[in-house]
Amino acid sequence: MKKTTILSLDGGGIRGIITCIILRYIEEQLQYHDKPDAKLGDYFDLVAGSSTGALIASIILCPDEHRKAKHSIQKGLELYAEKGGGIFQVSFWEKLVNPFGLLNEKFSQEALEKNLNDFFGNLELKELIKPCLITSYDIENRRAKIFNSWKAHLSTDNFYVRDICRATSAAPTYFSPVQIKSRYGQTFSLIDGGMFANNPTLCAYAEARKIPFAEVLKNHQKANYPVANDMIIVSIGTGLESRSYSFKKLQKAGKIGWVNPIIDILMSSNAETVDYQIGQMFQTLGQRNQKNYYRLNPSLKNASTAMDNVRRSNIENLIQAGLSYIDDNREMLNQIVQKLIKNRI
Repeated sequence: MKKTTILSLDGGGIRGIITCIILRYIEEQLQYHDKPDAKLGDYFDLVAGSSTGALIASIILCPDEHRKAKHSIQKGLELYAEKGGGIFQVSFWEKLVNPFGLLNEKFSQEALEKNLNDFFGNLELKELIKPCLITSYDIENRRAKIFNSWKAHLSTDNFYVRDICRATSAAPTYFSPVQIKSRYGQTFSLIDGGMFANNPTLCAYAEARKIPFAEVLKNHQKANYPVANDMIIVSIGTGLESRSYSFKKLQKAGKIGWVNPIIDILMSSNAETVDYQIGQMFQTLGQRNQKNYYRLNPSLKNASTAMDNVRRSNIENLIQAGLSYIDDNREMLNQIVQKLIKNRI
């Protein structure tokens, strides 16, 4: 039997560039050691993402005319580098009437929606080439809304990919909430999935447990309803948070003073908690299978912790942070590559 390979991608706005840099190295090594036209979407059996990670996941799983992966991860990197400035743009007038996003969302959604529409067009969730898991949160019904391409085949829960990416990107204070409709007309009012699962790895594990992969992938070398022993999980973050908050400043900060710290702390701490939970789970396995969980989360080095810093210098710093991580962890990354090749169907 071959292992079920799972890729999980954290949220983090423009910091998703770091994710793309790491994935580009993995893809290039797959091309060198396995197939010259190798693409990540053909090597992972399930891809999960929150917010910016969901956008990358959707790019990876776009189908070509043969139901294989259409895009190299380079496409994702180009999208961030070329379009990021337009998405995270604030005009001089908006800065005057809406300082620091206190009166309204910090950014207009028009540029984001245009870019999503231009890239994905009318692609539907059920058309993605592998099972995926994309997170969002339903603010009216007060519950998580999980999008899954496998379930979209079996139910009325099918959507345009562009709408799902808009929903999972609706980070409070950055972009406004969004209402989207399923292809069957059901309406959902949604915000960023990173609010409850900025690191969606545990969600991905739980979802994988319910999927008959041998049937879905039409290959009985994969296990139906896999358990941890049957899985290889690669979880990628968008940079370790190193910013500290002064006790004195937050002691009497009030609601406005807590807005940015609370979002920052919630998103980074839930990512760390998930890493701890999955790590502990894999530690209960046999010695060989213990090594099949990988958490890749680089130091930001000189890059900004902000999710919306699209200055050319910061984009270069994000790229350098990713490249530095590759230099320091080449042996581990090459090990992941060999496992993906061994378990590809």
